[in-house]
Amino acid sequence: MKILIIGHYPPHKGGIATHTESLVKELRKKHEVHIITYGPITPREFEKEFVHQVTVPKVFGLRGILFTFLAAVKAIKLHKKFNFDIIHAHYVGTTSYAGVLAKNRLKIPLIITAHGSDLDFMSKLPLGRYFVKESLTKSDLTITVSHYLKKRALALGANKVKVIPNAIKNLKRKNLKREYITFIGSLTLYKDPATFIKLARHFPNEKFLVVGDGPLRKELEKQAPKNVKFLGYREDIGEILSKTKLLILPSAREGFGLVVLEANSLEVPVIGRAVGGIRELIREGKNGYTFETFEELVKKVDSLLPNKKALKMGKIGNTISGRYNWKKIGEAVEERYRELVGERYDDNNKHARRGGLGEN
Repeated sequence: MKILIIGHYPPHKGGIATHTESLVKELRKKHEVHIITYGPITPREFEKEFVHQVTVPKVFGLRGILFTFLAAVKAIKLHKKFNFDIIHAHYVGTTSYAGVLAKNRLKIPLIITAHGSDLDFMSKLPLGRYFVKESLTKSDLTITVSHYLKKRALALGANKVKVIPNAIKNLKRKNLKREYITFIGSLTLYKDPATFIKLARHFPNEKFLVVGDGPLRKELEKQAPKNVKFLGYREDIGEILSKTKLLILPSAREGFGLVVLEANSLEVPVIGRAVGGIRELIREGKNGYTFETFEELVKKVDSLLPNKKALKMGKIGNTISGRYNWKKIGEAVEERYRELVGERYDDNNKHARRGGLGEN
C-alpha cells in the first residue's frame, strides 16, 4: 500500500510526533509511507523524499487553520504523483479536517486518530468544534487510544470507532540509584504540576524532580521548596526514570497517559489522578494507584515510600507495559487499512459490474 500520514512528525517534538514516528517505522516494513507535516523543517536525511511540508506562520489559531487548507492542497498534488491508497490523519481538528478535504477530492479512505486533547480541548472551541465534528462524521474510521476517548468520539458524532492504544519505545535502562519522586509532562494548567509542588512540601525529606517545560515554569520555580529540582525538557527519559522510585501524574485530563507505561517499563510504579485514560492504564494496587483528592494522594505516596512495596508494583508494571508494543499496534492499524482499502476496491468492482464490465 501507499499510505499518506498527516500530522506532527520529527523533527517536531511531542507525543503525537513520537506516535507517528513509531507507527511509520512499523508500516515501512511492508508499505510506502509519506508524511505531510508543519513547516518549515529540515527532514532527516534518510527519509527526506518521503517527508513533505507546508510552511505556516507560528501564530496560534492562524497556524492550524492555514495548515488545514494548505495540507489538503498538498495531499491532492502528491496523490497525482504517488497514487495513495489511504490517508491517515493524526489529531482531530484542523489536521484531520485537512484529511477530510483531501478525501472529498480524491475519493480514497480516510482514518483519523484521536490522541486526547483534541477531543477534550479542541472540541470546546467554536471553530475547533466544527473541525472535530466534521472530521468524526466524514472519516471512514476513527481510532482512539483509549476507551475514554472512544466514548467522547461517539458523543461528538463519530460513526465508526476502534480503540487501538498507544505503545512505547524501548527505553534505555541505567543502573542508577532510585532516589526521586518525579513529574514528567508539560508545565501547563491541565497537567497540574502545582499539585506536584504542593506534594513536595508534604515530604520535605524526599527529593522531587520536575521534567518538562511550559508557561508555568517560572512561577512554579518561585513557589517550589528546596527539595524540588527542575530539569526542563529532556529526551533521556530512560535515564531519568532509572533514577525514579515513584512517578506522579496529577493531570486534570489525559486521553491516554503514555508516561504511565514508560515508567512501568522501567519498573517504576505510578500514582495518577483518576481521569480519562489514566484509569485504564493503572490497575489499582497492581502497577500503581489512582487518586481523586490531594489528601488521598498524600496517603498513597506515603504507603509507597517503603521501598519493598514499590519494587513489587514496579515488577508488575513492567509485565503490563510489555503488552503495549509497536509491533502489535502497527499490525492492528495495518489491519484497519486493509479493511478499508479492500472495501474501496470491492466498491469499485461493484460499480464496474453494474456498468456491464468484468462479466463473462
